[in-house]
Amino acid sequence: MTKPSSSSRSAPPPQTPPTQVQWLTIDADQAGQRIDNFLMARLKGVPKSRVYNILRKGEVRVNKGRVKPDYRLVSGDQVRVPPVRVTQSAPAPKPSDQLVRQLDKAILFESEGLLVLNKPPGLAVHGGSGVSLGLIEVLRQMRPEARFLELIHRLDRDTSGCIMVAKKRSMLRHMQAALRDKSASGVTKIYQALVLGRWSERKTKVDAPLMRLEINGDRIVKVHPEGKPSLTRFRVLRRFEGATLVEAHLITGRTHQIRVHAQSAGHSLVGDEKYGDDEANRRWRARGVKRLFLHAAELGFYLPDQSDMTRVVAPLPDDLQAVLAQTPQE
Repeated sequence: MTKPSSSSRSAPPPQTPPTQVQWLTIDADQAGQRIDNFLMARLKGVPKSRVYNILRKGEVRVNKGRVKPDYRLVSGDQVRVPPVRVTQSAPAPKPSDQLVRQLDKAILFESEGLLVLNKPPGLAVHGGSGVSLGLIEVLRQMRPEARFLELIHRLDRDTSGCIMVAKKRSMLRHMQAALRDKSASGVTKIYQALVLGRWSERKTKVDAPLMRLEINGDRIVKVHPEGKPSLTRFRVLRRFEGATLVEAHLITGRTHQIRVHAQSAGHSLVGDEKYGDDEANRRWRARGVKRLFLHAAELGFYLPDQSDMTRVVAPLPDDLQAVLAQTPQE
């Protein structure tokens, strides 16, 4: 057996020449980050081990002094970034013109520091796990001049509706703190879901702890006494033959919370292939249901230095409206 020639062997990824020493001044929006996270964002393509190595050796300086990886940057800090050889990554795939137009029309709200979009169903919020382009990657290509664009929270791929994207690090910190705040000054997240069966008017909440588990390689969420406290408030909107359209107000924000709480109440979501009823899903597919019937319908939040809550509403999308239109009401 002959050895492959050197030309047939896979070549190492191309590398850029070492950069010059950079002196960077930290502004108010960059303050609060750990220095290791700041460097990894600046030096994309550099292995994490290399970042920690240059920190350990003192090649990175803040205000001319050594710092540990957990040092949090302060506005006005002078950061020395040494020359580092950066591996060039393959160019990101380009989104279709149709997707770009769709997302451009999907903007529901925009301020200096915040975007709220009506995410289309079927679009992941970020790339990875076989997804080359997600919402955030497409947005960054749509706005190459944007210095900062980061997801504030997430929606499942099949879920449509309101999602927030920060245009400033200070807004990211503000909104993430608001999401953790369960008081009236926090973020209000309201969904619409079609559930199987007749949801009782008296069933106004599900208060059940949730735990993430891995069973046979599949990650699922279950009601479990040792899980995290989880609360969803429900309200009946309309009744249909064999199903109920409900409003679900998330008080906590656990993974798959609405889906698992509805299932635990005996009313799985229509189209839910993970937690739902397979036979019922087959019947609803015949009626035109092609995905999970779950929509992030409304967000309420307080912008920094504003006393009035901002409310953003995303109407129920056409595919879900069509299902309701052809389903007899009670």
